[in-house]
Amino acid sequence: MSGQSEGGFTPTGTIATAADRRRVVFATVVGTTVEWYDFFIYATAVGLVFGQLFFEPLGANSALIAFATVGVSFLFRPLGAFLAGHYGDKLGRKTVLMWTLILMGAATALIGVLPTYETIGITAPILLVLLRIIQGISAGGEWGGAVLMAVEHAPRKKRGLFGASPQIGVPLGLLLASGVMALMTLIAPGDQFLSWGWRVPFLLSVVLILVGYYVRRKVEESPVFTELAARKEKAQMPIAQLFRKHLLLVIIAALVFAGNNAVGYMTTGGYIQGYATNPDGPIGFERGPVLWAVAGSAVTWLLTTLIAGWLSDRIGRRTTYILGWVMQLVGVFTLFPLVNSGEIGLLFAGLAILTIGLGFTYGPQAALYAELFPASIRFSGVSISYAIGAIAGGAFAPTIATAIVSATGSTDAVTWYLAGMTLLGLVATLLLRDRSGIPLGPDHEVEQTVSPIYGLTKA
Repeated sequence: MSGQSEGGFTPTGTIATAADRRRVVFATVVGTTVEWYDFFIYATAVGLVFGQLFFEPLGANSALIAFATVGVSFLFRPLGAFLAGHYGDKLGRKTVLMWTLILMGAATALIGVLPTYETIGITAPILLVLLRIIQGISAGGEWGGAVLMAVEHAPRKKRGLFGASPQIGVPLGLLLASGVMALMTLIAPGDQFLSWGWRVPFLLSVVLILVGYYVRRKVEESPVFTELAARKEKAQMPIAQLFRKHLLLVIIAALVFAGNNAVGYMTTGGYIQGYATNPDGPIGFERGPVLWAVAGSAVTWLLTTLIAGWLSDRIGRRTTYILGWVMQLVGVFTLFPLVNSGEIGLLFAGLAILTIGLGFTYGPQAALYAELFPASIRFSGVSISYAIGAIAGGAFAPTIATAIVSATGSTDAVTWYLAGMTLLGLVATLLLRDRSGIPLGPDHEVEQTVSPIYGLTKA
């Protein structure tokens, strides 16, 4: 087969060197970490300050409205996924990744200088939502390109591990966002944090974007796309082909991610941070300890994500996922009893236990998705599946949890909601065949178009 071997792809068909692969892994980790830092710093600020500074004058439901803005950005992720998928399958993975990085960084930095409601009135929350929408468009395009750069450069037997490199950008972004916010609560405590301290993490994005841009410029284009371009086999209308031939697969793949994303957004969406620090709530922790606990849980999430990616190369993506769903279900049922204990150590324990299952249902996702779709429409397939899954899962999970607790006065129903989403992800996983190790190159489009859904043989 031209261009693919046990050692991976290169544009000339030779085996990629270890140095090339390390460069790709480093670039995907740095780039996705910066992207998700920008995305999560908003969600962290929603739980801590945005409700008060931008939405409180809107009435008693200001907290609910603030969390809803986290979800609004998800509604625009499909737009980012459509654009990135179309141009990523036509112009290349690398080009799209450079633009998503710039777009995300610009929006984040502008939030850092945005006047509050007290200064410019209703214009403040409107501008904040518009900038959040830009973040959503960028996030929708980022993930697909990053995972394909990693997986399509990987040796066949290490796709899970290589694919986990952009995946750890999520816990690393959460760790960085929570850590920087926690540090600012020490540097600018109390009213100073509300006055200017919260802005610093947003402005820091300018430096991080410059670093990410420099690193990504050094990476070669995905070898799969390079080979497609050389053969002039790029799909002319990749999105149209995707929905005409693979709609059911897109839906099932989206549900796999939704089961993980709804649970993960208890922290990445800022819900636990807001719930645990609410002075009128049942716990009333200070901001700093909660942020450090979330940062600590991001470390356990990172480790289990890497372990799950590595393990999926040995026991298969499907089996790894099934183990992950079981562990995630355990984490869901232990989360709120530990959070509601009123002990910061037990809150951390609840988050850490939850991240074990989250890591095992996230680490193998890059390789799983890449192996589901044919080469010519792969960017569109993975990006759009991911974006739809994000809407079905995490988009409004914090808002739903807030509404449930407001209506019932208890977190019990939130637990059952998260358990239901976990079981939904498990069912979707069981519908898919394991395609670990399937050739990814354009020579094997016929094999790749055989449906991975149980009971179907054709796409």
